[in-house]
Amino acid sequence: MPNARKGLTDIRTHSGTVKDTVLPHKAHLRLCHIEMEIIRRNKEKKAAQQRIADIEARIQEIAAEKKLLLKVVEEKGDVSPQPQPGPRRSTGGFKIRY
Repeated sequence: MPNARKGLTDIRTHSGTVKDTVLPHKAHLRLCHIEMEIIRRNKEKKAAQQRIADIEARIQEIAAEKKLLLKVVEEKGDVSPQPQPGPRRSTGGFKIRY
């Protein structure tokens, strides 16, 4: 059986087998990234809660206005306004004056 020659590519190493979280500096960077994401998500959450509060307030305003309008309609009875004729329109078409 002939001796097979081994080259540089046949040398076994541990490169690529080390987990990234095992390296302290990478673990610290990941922790910082996670903390920044938590802060960012909390800001998004507060903004969304504020928007919900604004929407709820507007819904209350709409309900109050609706109630007021219904009260006015009930007091005056069912009086429908007659449609008013619109402004007279020219039949001459588009004219440009210089």
